[in-house]
Amino acid sequence: MVHLASVPNDKEANAPVVKGMGDLKLEPNDEEDEVTASVYGSRFAAECLPMHEMPEKEMPKEIAYRMIKDDLSLDGNPMLNLASFVTTYMEEEVEKLMAEALPKNFIDYEEYPQTADIQNRCVSMIARMFNAPTHDENENAMGTSTVGSSEAIMLGTLAMKKRWQNKRKAAGKDYSKPNIVMNSAVQVCWEKAARYFEVEERYVFCTEDRYVIDPKEAVNLVDENTIGICAIIGTTYTGEYEDVKAINDLLVEKKIDCPIHVDAASGGFVAPFVVPNLPWDFRLEKVISINVSGHKYGLVYPGVGWVVWRSPEYLPKELVFNINYLGADQASFTLNFSKGASQVIGQYYQMIRLGKHGYRSIMLNLTRTSDYLASALENLGFLIMSKKGGEGLPLVAFRLDPKDKHHFDEFAVAHHLRERGWVVPAYTMAPHSEKLKLMRVVVREDFSRARCDTLVADIKLAMESLKGMDKSTVAHHTKHVNKHHTSSGKSKATNQHYKGEKHSLQGKTGKTHAVC
Repeated sequence: MVHLASVPNDKEANAPVVKGMGDLKLEPNDEEDEVTASVYGSRFAAECLPMHEMPEKEMPKEIAYRMIKDDLSLDGNPMLNLASFVTTYMEEEVEKLMAEALPKNFIDYEEYPQTADIQNRCVSMIARMFNAPTHDENENAMGTSTVGSSEAIMLGTLAMKKRWQNKRKAAGKDYSKPNIVMNSAVQVCWEKAARYFEVEERYVFCTEDRYVIDPKEAVNLVDENTIGICAIIGTTYTGEYEDVKAINDLLVEKKIDCPIHVDAASGGFVAPFVVPNLPWDFRLEKVISINVSGHKYGLVYPGVGWVVWRSPEYLPKELVFNINYLGADQASFTLNFSKGASQVIGQYYQMIRLGKHGYRSIMLNLTRTSDYLASALENLGFLIMSKKGGEGLPLVAFRLDPKDKHHFDEFAVAHHLRERGWVVPAYTMAPHSEKLKLMRVVVREDFSRARCDTLVADIKLAMESLKGMDKSTVAHHTKHVNKHHTSSGKSKATNQHYKGEKHSLQGKTGKTHAVC
């Protein structure tokens, strides 16, 4: 997700960090030479980094590197960011391969034919992992790499809409009111896809004890204008797998011509190895397209995603552009054009380096660690909202037990963990269950049992600290943190012009999207 930045006006850009500091003049440096024995002996160390306008003159490369490195040191440690599914560890060998590929423009097939072929190999491997039908010589699954699952979902939505429109046109029927059925716990990119491409959103809302889509309710929302149903393999909030088979079977039973797109952004590289017999993919006849994020449990640095269709029937020709670019004929179906080749190469490395056995070993280890963490948190008095034993993603969603009547909430616990460097998100549940507050720990490849024990100890310490505070102290601390939580006041959290929007699920209901 790209954050919308607000460009400061001149008054904001020139405002000092502390009032009264604007007129302070430091002694000038008599030495004009910008290259010194130390980066911190240069004049740049005593000046503000350029923030709003490009400087007139150059800066020595060593100083530019060090100044930016120091600035970035204020970011958190990615390995302690337990909010995100995004990969934070890769082997040195693949990092080297990816660095060597940085100058390659992936779209230049003629100049980099091997890179293009590597993408095709990845598509084939992923399609077969999702049990795409490969036995019919007259049919073939197809797919493409994307910048991430957001682009993949956009492409999947476009394909479903265009196919539906073509069928309606052929039947002489109105095609101006498409809709899509999905769980209200979808990631925000589904809201974007529907709004950007003018498709009505039809939600199956969560309840206080059900956080996944209800198959019967979903099918009941389908009508002649429905372009498809979105089912999620690994919801963002609790990591649960939605019952794709139940949706498929109901559609078949009722003879409803409605396709299913599976959003396997997080679970696409987990379920095939942890629960291989779970039918959710192309084994089900109504599943026509699947997206997955390579940069999540595909174990690649961001950003790379994949989308696969079971056959050309489900990807209308008018969406695909046959072009001759830089000397090569190619078929293109993307929202982006030029992009780096590094992540695609990284994905191929991981798949041939680890193989099925390697991925299975990693995902099973992560499942064991998440089960261990869930048990530890239960012993600390938390209620577990996620599934164990591989029935969902390797994550732990948990909340305080209301019976304990704490004078603090999950957000206060998250704030205390932040003081120890941990980023453990607290958020409200999806609409119609948004009164529920919860926290979530994503167990990634680099989250070892030893690190898990350290987290548990810090959660225990945070609970003890909060229990030792009175209610007013906790409230004051929470208010202070909420007011000053972004970038030490350096930048605004969002463009102020767009605050208070009422068209998104968050704007309508007040719930918050879980971090992905």
